[in-house]
Amino acid sequence: ADHAIDVNNINFVAEVIDKSKNTLVIVDFWAPWCGPCKFLKPILEKLAAEYGGRFKLARVNSDENMELAAQFGVRSIPDVRAFKDGRPAGQFTGALPESKLREFIDRLLPTPAELERARAFELRAKGDTAGASAALSSAIGLDPKLHLARIDLVELLIELKQLEAAERQLAEVQPNIDCDARVEALRAAIAFARSTESGGASDAELKARIASNPGDLDARMQLANRCAGRREWRAAMDELLEIVKRDRNWNDQAARKQMLAIFNLAAGQAELV
Repeated sequence: ADHAIDVNNINFVAEVIDKSKNTLVIVDFWAPWCGPCKFLKPILEKLAAEYGGRFKLARVNSDENMELAAQFGVRSIPDVRAFKDGRPAGQFTGALPESKLREFIDRLLPTPAELERARAFELRAKGDTAGASAALSSAIGLDPKLHLARIDLVELLIELKQLEAAERQLAEVQPNIDCDARVEALRAAIAFARSTESGGASDAELKARIASNPGDLDARMQLANRCAGRREWRAAMDELLEIVKRDRNWNDQAARKQMLAIFNLAAGQAELV
């Protein structure tokens, strides 16, 4: 029963979109009066139990959640949608026999490499960075084209201050419209981390320069980079915002670009962003 739940307008995002970032979620739009739904629903529930958590079944009573059904353009039921990585990944309407249902599900289930990536996510959440790094390396070994795993690894390597290794991995990521913003942000994160490593002026010296000349935008940019390298996002943003206020186009809009990179890097901190 844990693998199948009823979903409505209120919990759809949490139970379907968010959960699908780690587990395949199959959504069944049904209604009590629908004959084919009565045939399909128990088969889906049986498979959800049999697959033991490899996918999650979310049942939506379309009569009680018309707004949700309309949002997804559901015109006839049963209408079954699959969600993976936070986005739609497959669909069919009508009642399929069990063999066809298995084919539909098996085609969408995560590959061994994707499972390793999911395992890395769990290890990282527990604070086991070494285990997460090993799992991501394993995922890349299983599927060198799984660029999301490579990007996750770059993030981890930056955190571990292994900047050369991070740069090597980032260079292997192919251009992809879904990942490009994150790749650019990680490129900036490596530059931020390098600015804290390199000698140059100390925070105190930079702050003294700014105090004596508030228009010293170069000092503000150096200080912002040093703060960002330590993941002190708010302090970095304050300096960058001040540069934008004083001269938006300074140094080819460098401050605005750095702010966009920080928005991507600090995406988990909604209040700050």
